[in-house]
This record gives sequence, structure tokens and C-alpha cells, in this order.
Amino acid sequence: MRYFKYSRQAVMHLKSRDSVLAQAMDDIGHIKREVFPQLFPALVKSIVGQQISSKAQRTIWRRMGEGLVEITPHKVANCSLEKLQGYGITFKKAGYILNAAQCALDGRLDIEALPAMTDAQVCQELLRLDGVGMWTAEMLMLFSLERQDILSFGDLAILRGMRMLYHHRKITRQLFEKYRRRYSPYGSLASLYLWAIAGGAIEGMKDYAPTRRPQ
Repeated sequence: MRYFKYSRQAVMHLKSRDSVLAQAMDDIGHIKREVFPQLFPALVKSIVGQQISSKAQRTIWRRMGEGLVEITPHKVANCSLEKLQGYGITFKKAGYILNAAQCALDGRLDIEALPAMTDAQVCQELLRLDGVGMWTAEMLMLFSLERQDILSFGDLAILRGMRMLYHHRKITRQLFEKYRRRYSPYGSLASLYLWAIAGGAIEGMKDYAPTRRPQ
């Protein structure tokens, strides 16, 4: 098993820039987050994980691994939409995954070229695929390419972690960009800690988002 690599320099940078985050980092300690170096399986896993819980993603991913053994473009392209749906994903997601496999096979997607690209170039390449938005591209860059400065505005858990840590009721785009600049160039490490906070890693922290009154 391989984990996201980050340096002492990254830790010290974040701590020096943000005393509130620094305390949370000390409370949580070292974070081990699994990464997936194989690019095509990582892309499929990111598509699977769109707008569902981490638990649901793990369940579907386990089923796909058991059913396909290997998640390769050839294996996926030989599946029907119905077979992919049978692992627990929607018809649309099955289509997106099948299309990604076909693009990888016919050269429309040169997935092996992604590591040599800049973050902006990776996004440009991936966003051409049906069903791949910015969040999916960002998750691939963080959990497969191990890029060091990924902080996703489209990730609800990241926003929740920010609300909990800084006692905000809402994270606007402007506020988010302020934190992005503060964390840069180590936004990915900040993401790992914000995810941990959102998941309840620090006892007593609460989400300050306004609660919706029942209709």
C-alpha cells in the first residue's frame, strides 16, 4: 500500500502560515492517505466517487475489483453498460467509464502522458472526457499523480472541514480562495487535514453551517 508523500517543509509551511490549522495538525498527527499510482484505475475510481459517500465508493470499487480483477481500458471496454451498472453505479456513470476506456484505447486520451503535464494541462486533457469535471480531475491529480497543491472547491468535505476549523457558517468562493492562497504551494496536505477534520478526527469540533428548519 502506498500513501501520499509530503515533506517536513510542507508541514512547517502550513503551520507557519496558519496557527489554527497548525493546532489541528498537532492534534491529528501524521496523516496516511492511500494513493493509486495506476492512472486508469484512479480515473475510474474518481468517476465512481462522484457525488456519493466514501463508504458507497468503497463498496462499488470492491465489487468492480472482484468482478473485473483488473481495471484496465481493455477490461472495461469489453463490458456492457448493464454489466458496469451491476456493480452499483448509475447508467450515466457506466457510460462515462466506458467512454473513458474507449478514449484510452483509441488514443483520444493519452493517459500515460499525464505525469509530464502541468496541473492546468492535466485538467484540460481530462475535462474533454464526458462526465469528467473539475472535481474528478483534481482527485486524480491528488490521489494518483500526487500533485502537491490541490484544494477542491467542489469537494463538500473540504468545505465542511473549513467551516469546522475556522467557525464559518458558509465558505464562499472568495473565502475559499483566501485559504487556497494561504496554503499554497501545499494545498494537497491542507486537503488531507481538512478531510480528517470533516470526518470527526478532532473531538468536539462542529459544523457551523446553519441548520435547515423542517418545512
